[in-house]
Amino acid sequence: MNKKTRIVITGAMGRMGQMLIKEIKKNEQTCLTAALVKKNCQLIGKDIGEILGIGKMDVLINDELNMNKKDFDVLIDFTNTNSTLKYLEYCSKFKKNIVIGTTGFSSEEMDIIKSYSQDIAIIISSNFSIGINLLFQLIEKTTQIIGKSSDIDILEYHHRNKIDAPSGTALAIGEVISKVMNWDLNKHSIYHKKGITGIRERKKIGFSIVRAGNIIGKHTVMFSSSGEEIKITHTASDRISFAKGAIQSALWIHKKKMGLFDMSDVLSF
Repeated sequence: MNKKTRIVITGAMGRMGQMLIKEIKKNEQTCLTAALVKKNCQLIGKDIGEILGIGKMDVLINDELNMNKKDFDVLIDFTNTNSTLKYLEYCSKFKKNIVIGTTGFSSEEMDIIKSYSQDIAIIISSNFSIGINLLFQLIEKTTQIIGKSSDIDILEYHHRNKIDAPSGTALAIGEVISKVMNWDLNKHSIYHKKGITGIRERKKIGFSIVRAGNIIGKHTVMFSSSGEEIKITHTASDRISFAKGAIQSALWIHKKKMGLFDMSDVLSF
């Protein structure tokens, strides 16, 4: 019988953290080893399963990753850039692999992540749903066919508490388009329009951003040309798709030695 993949969850009381823990308990191939929260959280020392209402799991909520290096296989992190880099350093020290769902990294921080991938295996993705990764494939093919003759816009919608904009997924879509078009995304993007802006610039990707209510996530890519318009949309109605994808990634990366990967590797696109 194969041993279960032992997983640490950071941001355990966040929306994604809670969803991940519930899915880990359901999955016969995984088990939870640690549930980490912010400093001074009132729930520290309590059983995470009882707090989430899914039954005792014998895993106490903690604010420090002070475990023995043998106590886990993969860490899944959906927190913030500063915390992610600290967890990444810890994983590198003990040669443990990590799945990163945090977004908003600077180019310098991405370079740090890439450097760690020479020692451990890292999966980093702006979005772990299978649907959004299929969307990336559709966008790539569509751009190859009509990108040069179209104005391209990315419209993204998220809940009011999301702190980065554009979303990591929207930027990833922009990178897919830019790669096909041989563009530098930073130089070929329009992020804000106001007043008399003149006619639409060519060879630019327009980004439109909405932060409102409790929208989980919606991304639309629009290709507009003379006489026709094509829209490709992905809507997330439940975070469970992200959690399932992240756990699938943890299982996939468990035995990897080193390298930087994303969901296209996990899904074998």
